[in-house]
Order: sequence, then structure tokens, then C-alpha cells
Amino acid sequence: MSTYAIGDVQGCFQSFLSLLDVIQFDPAKDKLWLVGDLINRGNGSLETLRWAKAHEDSLILVLGNHDLHALAVAEGYVRAHRSDTLQAIFEAPDRDELLTWLRFRPMIHQEGEYVMVHAGLLPQWTAAQAVSLAREVELALRGADYRDFLQQMYGNYPVQWQDDLEGMDRLRMITNAMTRLRVCSPSGAMDFHFKGELADVPAGCVPWFDVPGRASADATVIFGHWSALGLQQRDNLYALDTGCLWGGKLTALRLEDGATFQVGCDPADGARQVK
Repeated sequence: MSTYAIGDVQGCFQSFLSLLDVIQFDPAKDKLWLVGDLINRGNGSLETLRWAKAHEDSLILVLGNHDLHALAVAEGYVRAHRSDTLQAIFEAPDRDELLTWLRFRPMIHQEGEYVMVHAGLLPQWTAAQAVSLAREVELALRGADYRDFLQQMYGNYPVQWQDDLEGMDRLRMITNAMTRLRVCSPSGAMDFHFKGELADVPAGCVPWFDVPGRASADATVIFGHWSALGLQQRDNLYALDTGCLWGGKLTALRLEDGATFQVGCDPADGARQVK
């Protein structure tokens, strides 16, 4: 039995299938950990979502910003972007079943030394605190009033964590950190504008994982979201978004031995121009 963590698929279904062939994935004995942004932008969003749901016993998916975006667009709270590839999901006969399944995925997954989250953790949060905070968002997404959460989910504020945050400000900040964070100030104030490479991080900001004294440094964090960052492998950190959607590669990490496996973007997935 092996466990493979895979970077952002974003609807690149043919590339995903190719990677599963490379790792010889066996759903009867292996496990997949998917870092979020399962769908959107690639040409196979519906097929990817259907595959994941059909293999739910063999995988763990944490929610990414594109997955949450799909839920909000489906409810009519925001307009679809020109680059979205979600319409096939919305028009599918199993639409409601698929979207409900997606809505019930976790925000974070902790198992042993590993913590998997889509984007990042605020430097003030221990791994245990992050798991607890994620549960607050999950309860909102899974509850009877989940549409209220989706309607108010968008926004960049607040940017600085305080333990006494309440209501939607609290839920929005947790969601933004876990699904959108790349860089922040040393005190943990989030910056959502920067999407570039490590060498170009703006003055006054640092990658969230390089903040001195980060409280979650005693866990091994697996994440995606930051395609310009590329593959990063450190003692307590694995960044797995290698930009398949942008013509890069789709990456799998085998947790048992740290081995990595990659495939290029399949032309059928409709790679975008490099950002």
C-alpha cells in the first residue's frame, strides 16, 4: 500500500489519468491525497469530479479556492470567469450530487506527522489549531445555512488573525488563509496580490512557510496553490503545484519514501499560456 499526494489537477483529467498510470495506482490498496483545486480551468472538470467521487474510498480531497468558487457560481452568488470550465458540471444530470459531494470535502487533513491544506497556514496557528479552525468552516459549508456562507465568502478582509474574530469575518479569514495564502508579513498579515516566484516576493512579505517561528513548523505540511513556486521538498514542507494547467507538470509525491513522479500536461487538457 502506498499513499500519493498529488498537486493541483484543475480539471486536467487526461494528465491526471496519465499520472495514475505512472504511479500504477491501485484503488484497492493505494490512497490518493489531493491538495485541492481539483476542478476548473482544464478541459476535464466534470470528468475529474466524477472520477474523484467514484473513488472516494481511496482518496482524500481538501478544498481549494477553485472548488469553493464552483460552489459559489453554482448558487449564483458570483459570475463565472471567462477562463472557468465549470459549465459542464452545472449542466450535468448528476450536478447536485457532485456539488454536494464536493461541498462535504474537508478544508484540511491531518494524519500522523502530515498536514495537507490547499494554500497555507497562518504563522500563528499550530497544526492542531488549524485543524480545529478548519472544522468551523466545514460546519458552515455542511450546515443548513451553507448558502449564507457561500454568499459572504468572497473578500480580502480581515487580513490579520485575531483569536476573538467572530462570525463571517472569522470564517472568511480561515478560508482565505487555507485556500489563497502565498505570502504574508512577518506578523501574519496576508497579501493576496502576489502570485510570482520566490525571488520576486515583495518587500515586507515572506512566504507563509518561511515566517520565523511559524507555529506549525513541527508538522510536515503538504500544499499546492502556488504554481510559480514549483516543486519544493524540505524536511517539513512539500509544495506540489507544478503548473500542469500552465503547460507544466502534474506531480505526485509518495509519502512512504519521498519519491516524486511527474507527467507533462496532456494537450487534450487545454494548457493555458504561462502567467
